[in-house]
Amino acid sequence: MQWTPIGSEPIPPPLPPTRVEFSGNRTEFRKMATKGAMLELVTFGFYRFWLVTDIRRHLWAHTAIDGDAAEYTGRAKELLVGFLFALAILVPIYLAYFLIGIEFERWQGFASTPLFIGFYAFGQFAIFRARRYRLTRTVWRGVRFWMDGSGWAYSFRAMAWGLLVLLTLGLALPWRAAALERYKMQHSHYGDLTGDFEGDGWTFFKRAWWLWLLSPIALFVFPLAPFFYAEFKAREWRWWLDGIRIGGVSLSSNLPHDAFYGLYWKVVGWWMLLTVAFAVYMGGGSLLLVQLSGVSAEEIFAGDNATKSIPMVVMMVIGYFALALAINIVMRVYLQRDLWAKVLETVEVHDIAAAADVRGSGQLASALGEGFADGLDVAGF
Repeated sequence: MQWTPIGSEPIPPPLPPTRVEFSGNRTEFRKMATKGAMLELVTFGFYRFWLVTDIRRHLWAHTAIDGDAAEYTGRAKELLVGFLFALAILVPIYLAYFLIGIEFERWQGFASTPLFIGFYAFGQFAIFRARRYRLTRTVWRGVRFWMDGSGWAYSFRAMAWGLLVLLTLGLALPWRAAALERYKMQHSHYGDLTGDFEGDGWTFFKRAWWLWLLSPIALFVFPLAPFFYAEFKAREWRWWLDGIRIGGVSLSSNLPHDAFYGLYWKVVGWWMLLTVAFAVYMGGGSLLLVQLSGVSAEEIFAGDNATKSIPMVVMMVIGYFALALAINIVMRVYLQRDLWAKVLETVEVHDIAAAADVRGSGQLASALGEGFADGLDVAGF
């Protein structure tokens, strides 16, 4: 007989990393984005809350880790109510600034400074609270993510780091990103597991220092700007993913530095194509208007006559909304769905077994923060 003394059992080897799988259908997403954009148009933008909810449900439901997909439980009505509450706070601020500008024209420039600072602070608060809302509506294997911490504490940190970035001409940006992400992750939880962020500013700086050095050139040379921004975002995504920790679970990514070149250039190409189509539409419509009205083009377009012509105004409004609708679809397909899929195909999850015995915890957060994010145009997806 052979026996092994108690306590000397061999330690099992660690499990191999788990791939993240995305199975969303691109055609289905494009149809959803197109239908949603059209409904946004006829509802004066209010359908966007239902569209955002549908997009998140699509992306979450088709993202699987270790064979189990995530679930998004947020509701469009929550976003709408949060947005209306945020407007009730933001509109009086806008109105007060407008009245100050009318009554005291010489103070208008001075008033714009505290207004900008206030909206920046609100924007950072909104970013933090919107993330809290999205986390508490994200469920995996029946356990909810959640988040604590103070939105105003985060806003204060963001403003202090923002000032340092301004004083250093952008060189402190990697350290700002690391500090803010660490605060967010240390207040993020999956059940009773607490998050952390191990990325540091120096690592980010070493990966992208030359982008900071050459960025002034890219600002003035158009063909370089999309390349620079795509390069920066790819390096930022990989650095961010490599630093995420949830309890004993960690992520890693082998996202290549040129992963987003095609996506951003496709968006630029569509922008140019749609702009040309809009110009052709306006030119053809103007020519048709001249022929049908019997009035010369010089007379129609002299001074501000074009803005007084009802047919011309109607044509311009239809063309503008059609252009905005098409660009909206392009942005959602390429920079939400395609970017999501391209990033996830490079992600590996390490020690997923550490999340096997997690217990549920946390409470749902209100949608007010997401409402602020919508009102200040700083919302994510």
